[in-house]
Amino acid sequence: MADQDKLHIRLHVYDEEIEVTVKREDEEFYRAAAKLITDRYNAYAQAYKGRKNEHIISLMTLVDIALLYQKERSHNDTAPYDNVLARLTKEIEDALGSSR
Repeated sequence: MADQDKLHIRLHVYDEEIEVTVKREDEEFYRAAAKLITDRYNAYAQAYKGRKNEHIISLMTLVDIALLYQKERSHNDTAPYDNVLARLTKEIEDALGSSR
């Protein structure tokens, strides 16, 4: 990756500053990810203040974000639809071919 394609940025994640080098086109995604982590962590920290330690709150945040990712990923999985369409197309082609 060429140097002009890289960008050195600082991300604020919860109460930490993290320095990372990213592709220029990915900067927006990194910043959005840092905001998502911070927002979710803050929500759990407020809800469980004094009842859960930071490690548990971090894990709950990770599970929450992983759950969002898995749900989104399952909505974008077109393989089952592709398989059904391929099978139906074959059945239609076979039916049309046999009637000629």
